[in-house]
Amino acid sequence: MTHNDVVVGVDGTLSSTRALDWAAGEAIRRGAELRLVCAASDRDEAVPLLGAAVARVHERHPGLPVRTVAAEGGAVRALARESADAALTVVGTRGMGRTAGLLLGSVSVRLSRRVRGPLLVVRGDHPCDKGREVVLGLEDDTDERAAVYAFEEARRRGAHLRVLHSWSHRHITPALPPLMPTEGRRRDPATSYERVEEAVLRFALAALRERYADVTVEAVTVRTGAPEALLESTREAGLVVVGSHHRTSAVAPHHAQVAPVLLRRAHCPVVVVPAA
Repeated sequence: MTHNDVVVGVDGTLSSTRALDWAAGEAIRRGAELRLVCAASDRDEAVPLLGAAVARVHERHPGLPVRTVAAEGGAVRALARESADAALTVVGTRGMGRTAGLLLGSVSVRLSRRVRGPLLVVRGDHPCDKGREVVLGLEDDTDERAAVYAFEEARRRGAHLRVLHSWSHRHITPALPPLMPTEGRRRDPATSYERVEEAVLRFALAALRERYADVTVEAVTVRTGAPEALLESTREAGLVVVGSHHRTSAVAPHHAQVAPVLLRRAHCPVVVVPAA
């Protein structure tokens, strides 16, 4: 095994077939081997599904190296285990097969909390290449791995990168007018915070802009909630990249919600990158 493999979950459903096709394209783009994983209550149930998936890949991409893994038990556990030495793990959004319910319900969300490397969930039904931009949802400095992934993905695709940074978690009390006239203008706290947030965004991206000088980047600080801003961006994007945050707090409760919201509602494929 190598850390360059692209892993994909298959269960014979239309959703997993789309994921298989996407994963094959990713493997070709990276010069990687494709590893097909099928989880079932009995390994014998996985064999024909894996065989059909291999045949599809060989028919469409004759030179692509393929390996198969028939796993007993749940899909989340199997894919999380296989993701440990993979460059990328790819799944669909829902499954209807009898093989351990590969992607039924919230499996992709649960997998996003356990995956060991980048997870790509194939969503949406519009063409996701053809010059469409890559969108990065940047929350804070713990998203460094997600940012690196987004820059590399934009370079691989020759695509424009748009970075959205939300600071709506800051609750600012509007300044009241002074009771007595004062000299000079009172600084608006909202304006001050906005300038600080924009400076933080520029600083966070400075090193990556230099490292990936061939990638065109547009960075935007938005004052709407992060999930809402990112959801809107997925209508035209080819791919959206976010970091995974497994924390919740009174200060920034939305941090734990961005990835799950996108995994359930995005209009394009979503990549979730675990924090270091």
